[in-house]
Amino acid sequence: MSGLKVMIFAPVGEMGESHEKLQIAGCELVLGEASWHNPQGDNEDQMCRMAQGAVALKGTSIRSSPISRKIIETSPDLRIVAKYTIGVDDVDVAAATENGVLVTHSPTESNWGGVAEGTMTMMLAALKKTRERDQAMKQGLWRDSKLQGTYLGRRQDGWPGITVGIIGLGRIGSRLADLLMPWRVRVIACDPHVELAEFVHHNVERVDLETLLATSDVVTLHVTLTTETRHMIRAEHFAKMKPTALFINTARGWCVSEDDLFDAVDKNIIAGAAIDVFEDEPLDPQSPILGLGDKVLLSPHMISSNRGSGILPGVEWATRSVLSALAGEVPDNVFNKDVIPKWRKRFSGSNILNCR
Repeated sequence: MSGLKVMIFAPVGEMGESHEKLQIAGCELVLGEASWHNPQGDNEDQMCRMAQGAVALKGTSIRSSPISRKIIETSPDLRIVAKYTIGVDDVDVAAATENGVLVTHSPTESNWGGVAEGTMTMMLAALKKTRERDQAMKQGLWRDSKLQGTYLGRRQDGWPGITVGIIGLGRIGSRLADLLMPWRVRVIACDPHVELAEFVHHNVERVDLETLLATSDVVTLHVTLTTETRHMIRAEHFAKMKPTALFINTARGWCVSEDDLFDAVDKNIIAGAAIDVFEDEPLDPQSPILGLGDKVLLSPHMISSNRGSGILPGVEWATRSVLSALAGEVPDNVFNKDVIPKWRKRFSGSNILNCR
């Protein structure tokens, strides 16, 4: 291979413009089998072979073989692992940092804004029983009391409105709070990593997790998957929620114990759930969650996939990041910021683009 090797471990469709920019800059591309539509692709050994001699890795989410230490250490010249998505849970960030490799992500508004809008949509569909009413009409039924929805906002006649509890007041959680503001609901949130001023700015009441779980009519999860948040919501947490509560997860599947969530809904510990993300994706066709009927509202991890947005702006951002790193410059979206001093010692000012 005569050019700079860039391995795209999980391409997104026919990314002609992105690929062309890299090729014009002197890169030769190696494409993996995974994709946005199907995150299952090459195994670790196959990816190691493809990554040999690579100066950059980039792509969307991959589940078959995350970007492991073994893959990262395959190429001593590797400068960057660039993700098209916000999440980097499928990259061994610690290994990248130890090896002086940048990990970048793409927190584009089209992505996180789409998640917030999708969460709002799932909440409304579940509370207003939109699907159930549609199904009843198509079955020839009319005005069943079971089709009664929930009025969200407080009213002048004394109706207090519901309480929405947001776990994680980052980009997505705060946008959701903003979307809820005109609905006149009480919004509470828990996030130990966010300053009180952010809660005030988004008209959100700061509470601890136990208060949020016990108080909320809707609990919605918006955290990054880390060792701290892995299975942060389990049976003990569902037990603290109202039996009438709705639980929403549009963050990452592994933030919740899927077995405990199934039990909580199946045994009426909580009233229902809306889920866009799962521990293993695609979801197993034999998953018991699929048998919960209208008690769950399911989505195939595409809540941010919308016309005019979706993942494409993230592809552009990741491409710019790769080109910056290969030019010896630090991109503007580095996730593992601790590695920057070490990376600069290795690569700062070393422009290898168009040098062949």
